[in-house]
Amino acid sequence: MAKLLLKDIMNRSGIDPKKVKLLRHALSDSTCKRFVDNDMVEEYTSIQNRDIGKGYEYFMVFISGDGTTAILDSFYKIKGSYPNTKENMPKGFRAPEAFNGKEIYYDLERSDELKDYENCLIIQWGNNTRRFDHKGTTDKEVVAIHPIKKYTFPGYEKIVLKFKELKEIIDEPALYSDWKTALSNVNGVYIITDSKDGKQYVGSAYGEDGIWGRWSDYIKTKDGGNKKLIELLNEDPKRYKSFQFSILQVLPKSIPDEEVINTEKLYKNKLLTKDFGLNDN
Repeated sequence: MAKLLLKDIMNRSGIDPKKVKLLRHALSDSTCKRFVDNDMVEEYTSIQNRDIGKGYEYFMVFISGDGTTAILDSFYKIKGSYPNTKENMPKGFRAPEAFNGKEIYYDLERSDELKDYENCLIIQWGNNTRRFDHKGTTDKEVVAIHPIKKYTFPGYEKIVLKFKELKEIIDEPALYSDWKTALSNVNGVYIITDSKDGKQYVGSAYGEDGIWGRWSDYIKTKDGGNKKLIELLNEDPKRYKSFQFSILQVLPKSIPDEEVINTEKLYKNKLLTKDFGLNDN
């Protein structure tokens, strides 16, 4: 079976691999990691200790992944290169200390030709990861092209998910590993709101997979085995599409199940979900 190569992707996107210099920024380098963590990949890329972009029109920038892999971060057009002296520093440059007059500054412009592949295209860089720059014509095998991650984990207290949003997260545990880890590691009390009429259901999650496990049940069954939700869906089978999921309180996995259930009862009483909502007990 023929391998898909990075230069195949470039050719399909109308990019001449001969005009591209590939760069792999290694997160094992503390300075690089600091720039990446602060969303300053362009600033980090623009200062180089040698003229690696000479004769090229583009930088294709990767961030180191597992082992010798690399993940596409961005694609830049090289507008020019100059000594990194203070007079050449662009206004608002966020790392002014980099302009020490000893290296080269590349004036870069973000290009959108490979935008659909950013943060989801993974290549095999090769065994020599100490060499961070390669020609665009170098054979680089494409390891994977993952779907683009739509939802960033916002913190437990900020979770507000429609059913279809939760379904994508539950159905793609590899892509949303941060969600799975966070929701599996805690018990808690959650609330489901029917956005059509505002009625609410309060439930609790405990056990090995915590909230992740309980919410996975809703994705599989739509009703989670809850009496009034079953009745609602029997009347309107598509009603689950209007369900919205949030967390009322996170509880540690170490506490007894009974304490989680008692906390659930407290919220049912506060919100009157037995009298006016979707709880039947």
